[in-house]
Amino acid sequence: MGPELRIWLLSMAALAATCAPAGAAVAAAAAPAPAAYADQAPPPEHGAHPQSGGAPAGPAAGESAQTPQPPPTPQPPPTSEMPEMEMAGMGEHAMHGHHAMPALLGPYAMTREASGTSWQPESSPHEALFTQRGPWALMLHGQAFALFDEQERDRGGSKWFSENHLMGVAARQLGPGRLGLRAMLSLEPWTIGRNGYPLLLQTGETANGRTELVDRQHPHDLFDELAVIYSLPFPRDGSLFLYLGLPGEPALGPPTYLHRFSALDNPETPLGHHWLDSTHITWGVTTLGWILGGLKVEGSAFRGREPDQHRADVESPSLDSYSFRISYQPDPGLAVQGSFGHLKSPEQLAPNVDVSRSTVSVTYNVPLAENGNLQSTLAWGRNQRRPGRTTNAYLFEGTAAFLTRHTVFYRVEELENDELVADVLGLSAAKGPALHDERGSPLVAVVSKLAGGYVYDFLVGQSYRTGAGFDVSLSHVPRRLESSYGGDWIPGWMLFLRFRLGGTSM
Repeated sequence: MGPELRIWLLSMAALAATCAPAGAAVAAAAAPAPAAYADQAPPPEHGAHPQSGGAPAGPAAGESAQTPQPPPTPQPPPTSEMPEMEMAGMGEHAMHGHHAMPALLGPYAMTREASGTSWQPESSPHEALFTQRGPWALMLHGQAFALFDEQERDRGGSKWFSENHLMGVAARQLGPGRLGLRAMLSLEPWTIGRNGYPLLLQTGETANGRTELVDRQHPHDLFDELAVIYSLPFPRDGSLFLYLGLPGEPALGPPTYLHRFSALDNPETPLGHHWLDSTHITWGVTTLGWILGGLKVEGSAFRGREPDQHRADVESPSLDSYSFRISYQPDPGLAVQGSFGHLKSPEQLAPNVDVSRSTVSVTYNVPLAENGNLQSTLAWGRNQRRPGRTTNAYLFEGTAAFLTRHTVFYRVEELENDELVADVLGLSAAKGPALHDERGSPLVAVVSKLAGGYVYDFLVGQSYRTGAGFDVSLSHVPRRLESSYGGDWIPGWMLFLRFRLGGTSM
């Protein structure tokens, strides 16, 4: 048994042993809403539209109450001796996450909140473990893939490795507002390694501080998020919030693919990651935002430089870049965002090049019968290098979970990438002034990829789910790259086991 396979098996066993309670009760957050948001209507149940079937129980998000409501039934304050409650009685709530733990940023269901301060559709599933300890509401969720990856042809390769992350959230009432603490960790510096894993057409970051990673996906840092959030109600159906992260995620782009249900079961990192959501690990973030019903306006100051090749250290923060984002959620099943950011010197190997990034995304979520769910995301990202050229990336992806144990996923991408051309031709200036061939045409490759797969959950418990699956892909390169890649269409595939905290009762 090789060392990579041993690391792969050990990482899966460790996560399962430490996170899945063996026959023990799993706690569900059941604390009353904090005083800051106590007068807000409870979120609608998963799959229930505010206008469907009879009079609504309270004002929908973004509306004021029209008639006086009876006072809420008094509930005893939480104490440290509060007994844990079984998830067995949660049924659909265990899968779809409409638990009593309030959101960190505003007066709505926590299922609306994704990575950083981004929004996803409020009807999105949210599998996690919850408990109450005194005034603190606690949540834990995580996921680990154990994979064998085979990327075909001349620039491909194969590897055993594990993708993984574990995230914890703690929240409580503090003064007139709500305090939240969030941490996300990953063992990928060791379960993937600094050279990353084979992924054709992928580019971004470096393994050694001297050369770019091309046709490989880099690992994530040990510390992916260490953040503090404080929100104040303003006005009745809104809030003001402050987010501080070291590392953290600025207000730029859609939710990172690690937190999008439309990408959650797909083990491949999107090729457009560095056009859309690559700032999800940023060493130094300050975000100030305002929420009013289904509208959120926010701005960030942050460090533009991406993480370096030392994946287990703590990097120095700075606030040399900025971004703005507007998010809109007109319905629990729809989330839209548009954002712009200026990143100062994001690439370690091109320190004199800044990037202006623009993104737009739409995510649509539909609950299905028997704890099922369908979510799709359409996104566009643009990087304008200064100095340099402008490139675009387009993504359409989706995931459908049905009949408790079955999941299918798909992704279609197209993007303009000059780093691939520069690497094939042995050039190093692609990130500076635009390169041209002998006919004056820009040296940029329009590449595309089709990918899809399936997962079957063969173990589904009250607090976890474990499945086996596969992913197949076809990558397309233009004619000038065919000789280097061994053809115009290049296949790839992955086989994997997936373990996730949170489940649904059978």
